[in-house]
Amino acid sequence: MGWVQVPTFFHGGGENVNLQSIAAEVLEPLGYEVLEVQIQNPDRRPTVLVRIDRLDEQPVTIEDLSTASGALGLEFDLRDPIEGEYRLEVESPGPKRPLTRARHFERMLGLKVKVRAPGNAFTLPVTAVNGDTVVFEDPTQPDSRRELRLGEFQANLAEWPDRHR
Repeated sequence: MGWVQVPTFFHGGGENVNLQSIAAEVLEPLGYEVLEVQIQNPDRRPTVLVRIDRLDEQPVTIEDLSTASGALGLEFDLRDPIEGEYRLEVESPGPKRPLTRARHFERMLGLKVKVRAPGNAFTLPVTAVNGDTVVFEDPTQPDSRRELRLGEFQANLAEWPDRHR
């Protein structure tokens, strides 16, 4: 399944909390991995965007998004983490899936990934994962090999797989 979102509206009170931590605390026991949490339009009516995947690595369904959105919405209502009114959107990873853990890269071996690191930005296929080091290389491009340690760079899927991974 591709990109899907389930919008929900809430009012918040402004407690200073880590939205990523709240989302993980609520959703991991339900079988979901929180890939990322972003606040979009912070100066106007903010949107809290939560991208999830299933811990069992099956495709995210609309029912999953509804379950996750409902549970997270209730917790956000209880904790009031954002000042004023905001919109909550829970999405499946979609075509620009964030990759943060070794298992994410292992699942995407052979696919192109867009990587951003200090002084280093490139798009190359993932060719190996060795512990916490990810290897990127295009065999048709001499000297394209790059090895980076997890946590020292950001990466998103740049090539859509032909099947769910």
